[in-house]
Amino acid sequence: MKRILSFFLLSFAIFLASAQAPAGYYDSAAGLTQAPLKTALRNIIKEGHQDKGYDGLWTGYATTDRDYFYENDGKILDIYSENPNGPDPYTFNLGTNQCGQYSNEGDCYNREHIVPQSLFNQGFPMKSDIHFIRPTDGKVNGMRSNFPFGKVGNASYTSDNGSKLGTSSSQGYGGTVFEPIDAFKGDVARMIFYFVTRYENELSSFSTGNMLGGSSFPGLQTWELNQLLAWHAMDPVSAEEIARNNASYTYQGNRNPFIDNPAYANQIWGTPVVDTQAPTAPTNLVTQNPTANTVSLSWTAATDNIGVTAYDVYANGVFKITVSGTTATVQGLAPSTTYTFYVIAKDAAGNSSPQSNSADGTTLAGQPGGTSCGTENFQNIPAADSGYLTRTWTSNNISWTATSARTDETINGKAITIRNGNLTSSTLTEGIQNLEIKTQLKYGSSAGTLNVLINDVQVGTIAYTADKAVSTQTINNINVSGNVVIKIVNPVSSSGNRVALDDLTWTCFGSLGTSDVKKDKAEFTIYPNPVRNNELFVKGENLTKILKAEIYDLSGKLIEVIANPFKNSNKINLKGLVKGNYILKTDSFSTKFMVD
Repeated sequence: MKRILSFFLLSFAIFLASAQAPAGYYDSAAGLTQAPLKTALRNIIKEGHQDKGYDGLWTGYATTDRDYFYENDGKILDIYSENPNGPDPYTFNLGTNQCGQYSNEGDCYNREHIVPQSLFNQGFPMKSDIHFIRPTDGKVNGMRSNFPFGKVGNASYTSDNGSKLGTSSSQGYGGTVFEPIDAFKGDVARMIFYFVTRYENELSSFSTGNMLGGSSFPGLQTWELNQLLAWHAMDPVSAEEIARNNASYTYQGNRNPFIDNPAYANQIWGTPVVDTQAPTAPTNLVTQNPTANTVSLSWTAATDNIGVTAYDVYANGVFKITVSGTTATVQGLAPSTTYTFYVIAKDAAGNSSPQSNSADGTTLAGQPGGTSCGTENFQNIPAADSGYLTRTWTSNNISWTATSARTDETINGKAITIRNGNLTSSTLTEGIQNLEIKTQLKYGSSAGTLNVLINDVQVGTIAYTADKAVSTQTINNINVSGNVVIKIVNPVSSSGNRVALDDLTWTCFGSLGTSDVKKDKAEFTIYPNPVRNNELFVKGENLTKILKAEIYDLSGKLIEVIANPFKNSNKINLKGLVKGNYILKTDSFSTKFMVD
């Protein structure tokens, strides 16, 4: 056994020795640190770099990306499907499983630019540089899209080997990120370090993609740099990386210096900043603007040593929604029900604050004609396809049509992406009150808006941002009863912008009705009803103990809030409310009244 172990150690030592760069390769970088070291390395690895063309990558993969380290079966070594601790979920044969079309994981492999080629406008030699372009599963590559790499907090997609797409919990960034499994985090970091070193002179002309820095030094945005440095330290250089670097040198004529000498990373950029300090608790949480199905909240922002990135909102101890600002509307609540809310702040490192103060909110009584809300999560759209065609599908007994639409992009799972087309529902029978949807610009470079039409009448717009961040948009008080058709249109004026839509929800609308809702046995009556002289009187026990009165119209819109309404008398001055039907809601009761 000792002889076998000695043989293994000797063989591994010989392997490591053969992995060294040629003698003198890095001599011109000796003794340098920070930006001068980075520039010296750039000059070294630019020399000898031969562009073998984009199609040449398929040939290169025959020597650079074969599995002789895990299953040792010579299959394609795919960092998005490899399971280092057990059987792979699927494997790819070199050449014969090359993409091609794909719909599911395991269909085929294609060429994954670890730094998306959209950031450098598909320019050469970047587009064909094998040092940062890996053969990976086509489906997972498509799901990763052009998102930066980071630590995922809430995953919207998880591949068969555990790679994840979702909301970032990396310090300093709250957008969507892609996270490889631990075994390949260092590989990804060192490929990106190579890119921003090899192409440091070109970085100022590249798009940032929320990852690149836009200048030669440091070359990466601070949040991404810190995350990659942490991954570089956590996942050291492996035998697989060394072999790939050697094969890439033979194929392309240059090397990745961060594989040959991992210490270069800290010599250039230093060590990552680690944030262990949690935010303070949010304060002054209050509830407001209830409807039959929603309650709105606002609070005073928490503070943090680095920065608060999100707030998690809870109702009766159950998580409901994550928002980036200091307001939120919690949906899907039951009518005539009291909920206790609190909020927790989070920073980008995933540190959570203590709970805010608690605040109670009571939803209004239900609506005749149906209180149900509609939803569309786009999980039933046709199979992933990048063409811009007319797409049709049915879910929840609603038929949908999307024109000039592709089906291969994602936000929270599947999404529909519109280019100069529209998304249209079949007829809905219970009206519409409010509408909410997630948007994300997938292709294009400018912010814009989509038009929302109900029965072909525009009722509002929903925005998307140029930074390609996911945005949740809401249109309140649409208030159209009866049969309605929802249409969301990407105007021709936004030519070139292709916008993904996901998680569409809406509340139904009818004549909001309520009977008296009392919290104790006391009887309350209002008079006169209808009101004719702007004065509404209330009769009941303990009126002076009522802390707040709120007046709503029948759409659920808050008209007025009155503190201690009956402290000095039993009447409320309606201050010239226009003729119509309203709801008076207090601590103790809720009832309808009419203004004549």
